[in-house]
Amino acid sequence: MPEKSPFTPNKKKPTLRRFWRAISREARLFLIALAGCGLMFSVNAVVSDIQPQSLWGISYGTAAAVLMVGAALFSIRRRFAGSALRRRWGAAQTWLQFHLYGGTLFLVLVFMHTGLQLPHGRLAWWMWGLSIWVTVSGAAGVVLQKWLPRLLSSGLALEVVYERIPELIAEINEKAAALIQTCTEPVRDFYREQIALALAAPQPRWIYYLDITGGIQARVKKFEYVRRLLPAEEQEKLHELESYYRAKLEIDAHFTLQRALRWWLYLHVPASLVLLVLVALHVFAVWYY
Repeated sequence: MPEKSPFTPNKKKPTLRRFWRAISREARLFLIALAGCGLMFSVNAVVSDIQPQSLWGISYGTAAAVLMVGAALFSIRRRFAGSALRRRWGAAQTWLQFHLYGGTLFLVLVFMHTGLQLPHGRLAWWMWGLSIWVTVSGAAGVVLQKWLPRLLSSGLALEVVYERIPELIAEINEKAAALIQTCTEPVRDFYREQIALALAAPQPRWIYYLDITGGIQARVKKFEYVRRLLPAEEQEKLHELESYYRAKLEIDAHFTLQRALRWWLYLHVPASLVLLVLVALHVFAVWYY
């Protein structure tokens, strides 16, 4: 039997124990809670009918409401940025994990509350649909917050704060306009016809979602055609104008992708507030009547 080479890599097969150790504590608690929900629902299905108005159904609904309130507290905590109250409430990462996993468990408990059946009544339909929307949009937000920063840092030289984009573009325009005043007429014509409009305002483009550079290299090639016709001194000025143009294109990439996070808030937060109000009305009606 041939001896095993000492240079042969020792590939460890993935095991459930290794996976369990690799995930975070919050993820472990989530999986345990998810398994507990599945077990409880299975027992419930055996011993009695699953109805929203039964003791089991009310218990699932109450637990879902508690989780939703806990997830909503994450947003309240963010309002106290830098305050002593925020520090007393614990680490931001812990609250974020609870917001994510608790929100997912909330949807699971909503399904358990309805017995995995479609709801009845207009209010129930609104709560059921908004529960799905809020959870799915929240998951999409997690993907965006993890994917977009990596995408931006992978192919761009500039790091841009979204709120400063108008200021940065105005600064680029001022510098470019001052530079053009010192250039000859061919460079001025090129600037007016090819560059001025692109520097005027943020220009979002869908291509940045597929190619973070947005074809920047291809778009700056037009400078090469003009550069061949200019003397050395004018070539240096054109090179400086090209750097402004390139910086503006990278700012456009930041504007396009970072704006997606801002729009995501409009899709997620208002729906969450409406759902919170409807759940409060539903809980009040159930326990009052």
